[in-house]
Order: sequence, then structure tokens, then C-alpha cells
Amino acid sequence: MKKTDVLWLIMETIFLVIFNVVFFLLAGFEHSASVWISYVFIHLAYAMLVITPILVRKSKGSWLFGATIYSISFVYFAIAFIVGIVFIFIDAESINVPLVTQLIIAGLYGIILIANLIANEKTADAEEKRQYEIVYVKNAAVKLKNILDNIDDKATKKQVEKVYDAVNSSPVKSHSSLAQLENDILQSINELEDAVDTENNEKVVSLATSLLKAVNDRNMQLKTLNI
Repeated sequence: MKKTDVLWLIMETIFLVIFNVVFFLLAGFEHSASVWISYVFIHLAYAMLVITPILVRKSKGSWLFGATIYSISFVYFAIAFIVGIVFIFIDAESINVPLVTQLIIAGLYGIILIANLIANEKTADAEEKRQYEIVYVKNAAVKLKNILDNIDDKATKKQVEKVYDAVNSSPVKSHSSLAQLENDILQSINELEDAVDTENNEKVVSLATSLLKAVNDRNMQLKTLNI
């Protein structure tokens, strides 16, 4: 375990230690069921606050997602803590009011939390898709530009330029159904790079021709998908 993880664990247990020491020193160990219900829900709310970072999906915007989810968990903990303390002092004979109250608060928290987690998942998926789409065109164009710089034969270079122009002008948006085709295009560009390195102009022209067809096919399929 990393030192920072240990420090975080120590910091997270400080509240539990202080709360329990104060609770048992001032109130003792003999309590009604209503008090124990409040005691449990306070701990549950704090546990949710502590595990909130685990619920946040790792992505480019995870810091924003984390801040939102953490705020929701903190508000829930604060409300559950205050309400719990009030019911502990009241020490009601019946468990109905404290139990129902805490269940309603927990239920509302659960609904809001899950709704935000679902929204964050959708946003993260869209971000990843967008990043993939940008990477495909950007990587392919950069690789082809580098390949062009290493070609001396004018006729061969002209064929590769056609592929570069087609890729560079390709729509950035993509679709999951085109993932395999786009991967094949990137793989073919790697093969084209190897052919240029070995100065195999015949193979370069052949690969450039098939690449141009594949790129145009990919772009045409995008149009039919209305993307």
C-alpha cells in the first residue's frame, strides 16, 4: 500500500474514531432501537462518502464527475448526520419515525446518485468515442505526412498524396460498425511505411491504391449511416 493511501485511510478513520469515542463516552452503551438506527445510518452515510471516489469512472472529465458525485455524497452525509444526531437526542421509543426518515433520505440520495452516475457514464462514453474518432484521422494523417516526406519518386509520391488528401479530408466522426475497417486502414498505413523504408515503390503504389479505396469506402459508409 502506498504512503498516500495509508494517509488517506488514517484521515478517513478520524471521524469514525472521534464520533464513536464521543458517542459512547457521553451516551454509554445502553440505547433504544431508535438510537441504534440513527447510529447505523450515520455510519452508512459516511461509508458512502468514503467510497465515492471508487464510483467515479476514470476518464478525461473524471475530476468533474468526481466533484459532482462527491458533493452529492457529502450533502447526504451532512443531512443524515444532523438528522441522526437529532433522533439520538430525542431517543424515541418507536423506531418508525427515525427509520422512515432515514430511509427516505437514503432513498433520495440513492436515486440522485444513480441518476448522476448514469449521466456520467454516458458522458464518459461520448468522450471516449470522440477521442477515438479524433485519434483515427489525426494519427492516420500524421503517419501519411511522415511517409510522404520519405518518398523521392514523384509518381509514387503522387499516389500516396491521394491517400493523404482523402484521409485528411475525412469526417472526424465515426461509428462502431466501422471500427474494424479503420483499424485495417491504420494497419495498412504501417505496412505502407515499411514499404517506403525498403524503397519498394511497386508495393507502395499497390498499398496506396488499396488504401485509397478503403478510405473512400469508410467515408461512403459514414454517409449512408447519416453521421
